[in-house]
Amino acid sequence: MEKQQKSGHLVLVMAPFQGHLTPMLQLATILHSKGFSITIVHPELNSLNPSNHPEFTFVPIPDKIKESQLSDEDLADKLKESLVSTVDVAGSVQSLNKNCAAPLKKCLENILHSHHHIAAVIYDTLMFCAQTIVNDLGLPGITLRTSSATTLLLFPVLPQLGEKELMSGIESPELQALQLQRLRALIVQNPTQAMMEVRAAFTNAMKFSSAIIVNSMEFLELEALSKVRQYFRTPIFIVGPLHKLAPAICGSLLTEDDKCTSWLNKQAPKSVIYVSLGSIANIDKQELIETAWGLSNSKQPFLWVVRPGMVCGSEWIESLPNGFEENVGERGCIVKWAPQKEVLAHGAVGGFWSHCGWNSTIESICEGVPMLCRPFFGDQLLNTSYICNVWKIGLELQNLERGNIERTIKRLMVDMEGKDIRKRAMDLKKKAALCLMEDGSTSSFNGLIKQITVSET
Repeated sequence: MEKQQKSGHLVLVMAPFQGHLTPMLQLATILHSKGFSITIVHPELNSLNPSNHPEFTFVPIPDKIKESQLSDEDLADKLKESLVSTVDVAGSVQSLNKNCAAPLKKCLENILHSHHHIAAVIYDTLMFCAQTIVNDLGLPGITLRTSSATTLLLFPVLPQLGEKELMSGIESPELQALQLQRLRALIVQNPTQAMMEVRAAFTNAMKFSSAIIVNSMEFLELEALSKVRQYFRTPIFIVGPLHKLAPAICGSLLTEDDKCTSWLNKQAPKSVIYVSLGSIANIDKQELIETAWGLSNSKQPFLWVVRPGMVCGSEWIESLPNGFEENVGERGCIVKWAPQKEVLAHGAVGGFWSHCGWNSTIESICEGVPMLCRPFFGDQLLNTSYICNVWKIGLELQNLERGNIERTIKRLMVDMEGKDIRKRAMDLKKKAALCLMEDGSTSSFNGLIKQITVSET
């Protein structure tokens, strides 16, 4: 990206989780290329190494949260198997905002004192305390959504509308296929006090923000976006795919094992099933065992990411069943973490067994890789509905038993059904490439920059 003349000073406020850090870094890189100087304010939890990004100024703020209290593993314990459990993490997000609010305000005041100007504060949606602070300081606040735009139909509290009114007009086959009523019902039933307060704060931040940035592509969520824009008068800028616009950025908190590339180079085209459940999800030993035998019995080559500590009660892969590694031999490759964007772009990869986080979903779409869906919590269930029911580029693993795993892998990788799915996945890849070639994202960024300019005047 060509560097432009300095346009002003932006402050970006990060949330301390892998799926949030990476898109914020990508956004920072793109805005820096447009001429903005960038200061990144971040909680101390899960801090990135500033030396890896010398073009930015990093400012840590105390969060009073030890990693043992709000780690990705702790989130995994709280966010088990459905959207209902999203209420459990609300207390942690609430604590993060309460603890960071005063340090963030002081930090922004110091930046204003030293720079005399902040064009805008762009904050991750999870750091919604930022909007109240910028309101007090008279600064424009812009929120970055690291999930799909459609989640704006699920999580906000819209007091002017009842649930029936909110979900009225969802008559198109696409929106019905998403099962939005069911997913939203899971959120609003039996909410904790913390969940109600977080949803209200989230909605309030959306209401007062100068703009909403979403890492998506218009064609992916066209009908849902139309409905979202009915309820939010705040300008919404669809600026993705960020990883294609800032491809060199890596904000991984885990060390990537690039040795798997040499293993992939030895595999046949489109033969490998890549298995990665993201940076948060945990599984029990039985799921590990069933997954292992399902992969083994499928006879497909596989690249399997097993994070240290991902399996409850295990340090790494010591709970793999006896005989598994001998049975698989060179057909399988197990790593602690993988360079995912490079893996998905590799010609040998023919399927992606995923937790269906939004970043992983977008990355898979951009490479035309069909998916096996094993969602755990939050927006992963919505993304799975898109993948399986709307875009029809994947299959959901509903029964995590070795025989069903084997059959589902074969359906995706070998059977005619899988060939049809692969064709649709490749069609989406082409649309994503056209979105980039036709300057759709560039136009959105130009609109965003204009909005920043308007907001600061």
